[in-house]
Amino acid sequence: MTSEQDPPQTEPVTALLRRYQGGDHSALEELLPLVYDELRGLARVHRARVGAGGLRAPGTISLVHEAYLRLIDQKHVDWQSRAQFYCLASRAMRSVLVDRARWHQRQKRGGGWREVELEDQLVVSRERAAEVIALDSALERLLGRDERLGRIVECRFFGGLTVDQTADALGVSPATVKRGWSVARSWLYEELRA
Repeated sequence: MTSEQDPPQTEPVTALLRRYQGGDHSALEELLPLVYDELRGLARVHRARVGAGGLRAPGTISLVHEAYLRLIDQKHVDWQSRAQFYCLASRAMRSVLVDRARWHQRQKRGGGWREVELEDQLVVSRERAAEVIALDSALERLLGRDERLGRIVECRFFGGLTVDQTADALGVSPATVKRGWSVARSWLYEELRA
């Protein structure tokens, strides 16, 4: 039992992220096993949202690994919470998938290179590559207009986070997330319709 004067315990994921931020690179070896299953679940959500089909793109495991590498390579993140980590992981996965959709669009216009798959295949279908790019462009415009709304979309839609997890990650109230989610969905719908 702790007294009221004892400092609160830092959640293990947050503590490891802070150790890594402080220069302890061994913290990454401890971090990956703690977050791997949740990152795989997050990757499955991303892949399901962009469709399956003909375009070869990173499989779940590849998506997790590439996003994780992008995430830990960020130098200027002040790690605050587990929810923030998953929010940023979701953003990294979105980036990987959008990069892949853009690559597919370039190939469609005569890129000429033959792709060799070294791992599992997957996600963004040829038919949906343009939709993924359009959604990403609309989300970037939303981020330019109202960053909080854009971050709510990243957490809720791309990250699969709950209202409470999104509120925690963004440091706002659940009511703010609910209102923002409603407004952002309407705005994106109108943007994508146009």
